[in-house]
Amino acid sequence: MNTFLAWIPFVTPLPSINSWWPVFLVPLALGISMIYKAIRLPTLERYPAGVVIMTVQIILAMFLLALGLYLVVQFLIPAIPAS
Repeated sequence: MNTFLAWIPFVTPLPSINSWWPVFLVPLALGISMIYKAIRLPTLERYPAGVVIMTVQIILAMFLLALGLYLVVQFLIPAIPAS
């Protein structure tokens, strides 16, 4: 109970979901894809395929961005000499 009394929204994450936050990317990407494709497609014939493709693209892009940032932080930044 005391941990929730010290929780400050938007500054510190909830302690109970720290290890589960990557799982929330899937429903977020699916929701964004569904809304975007429903608005942008002229007909809904290819709607399910478009949603699946865009969802996979979002998840793959986030994974590649995370990998790229990991490589920058682990290898590129330590290689820069301190002035």
